[in-house]
Amino acid sequence: MTVLTATLTDVAQQTRAAAQDLAGLSTDLKNQALESIAQALEAATPKILEANAKDCQRAQESGLATALYARLKLDATKLAGAIAGVRSVASLTDPVGSIQLHRELDTGLELKRVSCPLGVLGVIFEARPDAVMQISALAIKSGNGVLLKGGQEAIHSCQALVEAIQTGLAASTVAPEAVALLTSREETLELLNLDQYVNLIIPRGSNSFVRFVQENTRIPVLGHAEGICHLYIDQQANIAQSVDVAVDSKIQYPAACNALETLLVHKDIASDYLPKAVKALQNQGVELRGDAAVRDVIEMDSATDTDWATEYSDLVLSIKVVDGLEDAIAHINTYGSGHTDAIMTTDDQAAATFCSRVDAAGVFHNCSTRFADGFRYGFGAEVGISTQRMPPRGPVGLEGLVTYKYLLQGQGHIVATYAGEDAQSFTHRDL
Repeated sequence: MTVLTATLTDVAQQTRAAAQDLAGLSTDLKNQALESIAQALEAATPKILEANAKDCQRAQESGLATALYARLKLDATKLAGAIAGVRSVASLTDPVGSIQLHRELDTGLELKRVSCPLGVLGVIFEARPDAVMQISALAIKSGNGVLLKGGQEAIHSCQALVEAIQTGLAASTVAPEAVALLTSREETLELLNLDQYVNLIIPRGSNSFVRFVQENTRIPVLGHAEGICHLYIDQQANIAQSVDVAVDSKIQYPAACNALETLLVHKDIASDYLPKAVKALQNQGVELRGDAAVRDVIEMDSATDTDWATEYSDLVLSIKVVDGLEDAIAHINTYGSGHTDAIMTTDDQAAATFCSRVDAAGVFHNCSTRFADGFRYGFGAEVGISTQRMPPRGPVGLEGLVTYKYLLQGQGHIVATYAGEDAQSFTHRDL
């Protein structure tokens, strides 16, 4: 087991202490802290963009993959949008203190189940500096501290962002230590050993990375794994809509985990749909790979079994002709990552079957896979998209960052009253 450095342990202890204080703050004070963060980020915008430019230059020199570079780059528009996202989190309902159950056990003996923060989050993510702002805002609003570990390719950006966030917190009632940044690769493993201080690990990366994290920590893990997303074009699909949705799902932001990676087309509609879809996709610079049945209709490179299991995160798309709905569902449940899959059809029964039987966090009917996003769902932002089956699942916003406790209030009640031959009965009356 890795020996913890005193420095990282100290940081974790400080974050935990800050989180314990944060857990008891009112909604107004947390919202004021978020506004203070937003103002500090706006004031630091030139410094943040300069730091990001340094990361981008280094990334280009090192030959960083196109998809990762797209996630890394932070221009003024993207930064302004992320800052607006911080403010939007402040406008959301506070998830802490919600009474989920209120029950009388007996006269004067009342039970409540009340939502409360998790404590300290450890979030490990790749080259996405905007994630720093999203995650920090959600952590503050949900009353949690957070230890952030970004990729080395985004180190200057993350440092500038966290510095601004801590400056904003220092001007509020929330301790700046509530948000901390880890900067070395060695600290990733050390973070996984901080089970005394960290309550949840959220890794954002490939399936293999998520599995590595799960196998190397005693801390509960909320996995954000790769997105191998599918769009199935049913025989009853609207052709024009299906072309538009396929193009949007693939090219709107190809580096995103909710971008389309495999297009499935019903055999009875292939000869009509494929020429139109292929032309539209190729006009957007998409490299296409098809199975034998696709290549019988239109010429393109050959797709292999490897393609069906690949998250391209780029302008590459694999296409397969399927015999029908059952074949499409079987393919998705075999090769999909449980992220987001969609069907295009005017047949409501086919859509209902698809939505009930496809095993994914998001299952869509007649719309782009790119809608799988915490901001678009109205969550304000997300700490990640969970592809696991246990909740929270899909985009994880505020509600996914709280747990609950049982509060019982009595008037000197004792259990002996409800035991033995003359036991008094519970009323168990919901209030």
